[in-house]
Amino acid sequence: MALLGPIETHAEAAAKFCKDEARVDWHDKALWQLRHKRDLAAGSLPEWEQLKELGSKIKQHTLANLADYLEKFEANCRKNGIVVHWAKDGKEHNEIVHMILSKHGARKLVKSKSMLTEECHLNPYLEEHGIEVIDTDLGERIIQLDRKPPSHIVVPAIHMTKEEVGELFHEKLGTPEDESDPTCLTRAARVHLREQFLSADAGLTGVNMAVAETGTVVVCTNEGNADMGTNLPKLQIHCMGLDKIVPNLDSVGVLLRTLARNATGQSITAYSSMYSGPKQDGEMHVVIVDNGRTESMQDPLMAEAYKCIRCGGCLNTCPVYRRSGGYSYNSLIPGPIGLAVNSNKDETHSLPWACTLCASCTMVCPTKVPLHEIIFNWRRKKAQAGTLPYGKSTYMPVVGKFMASETALNTSMSVLRTALRYLPNGVMKPFGGSWTRHRELPEAPKTGSFESWFRKNRENN
Repeated sequence: MALLGPIETHAEAAAKFCKDEARVDWHDKALWQLRHKRDLAAGSLPEWEQLKELGSKIKQHTLANLADYLEKFEANCRKNGIVVHWAKDGKEHNEIVHMILSKHGARKLVKSKSMLTEECHLNPYLEEHGIEVIDTDLGERIIQLDRKPPSHIVVPAIHMTKEEVGELFHEKLGTPEDESDPTCLTRAARVHLREQFLSADAGLTGVNMAVAETGTVVVCTNEGNADMGTNLPKLQIHCMGLDKIVPNLDSVGVLLRTLARNATGQSITAYSSMYSGPKQDGEMHVVIVDNGRTESMQDPLMAEAYKCIRCGGCLNTCPVYRRSGGYSYNSLIPGPIGLAVNSNKDETHSLPWACTLCASCTMVCPTKVPLHEIIFNWRRKKAQAGTLPYGKSTYMPVVGKFMASETALNTSMSVLRTALRYLPNGVMKPFGGSWTRHRELPEAPKTGSFESWFRKNRENN
């Protein structure tokens, strides 16, 4: 599914989302609830920080020896009877998948959630070539029926209310009008998807991890849809970015302990399946995709982003993502990890500034990706390339000089404190421009500046 509408800066797209204050509030609360569950799950393991450190070292080691592990994975896959394909970019990936399906005369493909295939725009490509694609993850099926891309990498329909899903299901699946009970809607989706599984010619999944030592792919879901899709049809296809490689099954054990806990607060995903070969009389294919990854990895700091295991924890904690929605990023991967891996593709040059640099994303990351450092580095790169967003190259140097002047800064803060005391918010907010458009202004302190308070208290002590 392609991105929505004309390309806008993050601020422009976020402004549209923020017009619906009720939606912003529940979107914020729903994601913060996931963050809260994550904290409880992490806190239940005394060895949590050690697991993070070990997970980080596993991924760092694998990336440092990527070519060797990829070759080992390919060799072991072939020993297991798996056909391995290599794709340099999204176009080649799509052509390979289409070639496999065409060879078998497949006309209907059931697909479990895969951010890689979203990245490569596989669905529209196959549909243009006459192949019906059915996304079988419930959230993915919802947004597919709504003809929109995912707004979150783990809970792709988090931006929709149950009433909106009910209207969509009534139109597309024939559920009763005004039905919005989540249990009833889920049951209707299950009946609908069961028919798709039984009539599919092929199944396709993403890959959470690919084990070099055994030639195994690991697929994690909470709905069992990947298992249905790969076990019912004879033809199964697994598509993965080359960064999904891990050395061995011990590595899988470490990362599985952090993946679900960091994503949704679960101990482990309901289904953590491993595929090491085709079914009897069937075929299993693995498509390994680069699509710019090796180029990005030439920068040691940027390479750290590919330690990511796609848990979505950074999105759930990010104050900007929670209050601006996934579609404001004009990127198939939103939030902090999206800024880290997609800022080089951002035509508006605004993504690195969709961040407060609070480092909450870095703090919760289960493989210790230094996300805020990577995002800051993208700001530096944009500045060096002369592709700063509108205004940054003109007003920020002025702001810097202004803030460097103690007299100018103290005088302006004194004026601002006085204005906050006596003027209503409605008068004050326009002066802050985009900084205050969607924020409540602080209450003015009853005393003077912090500097004057500090001087007084320091002298008294």
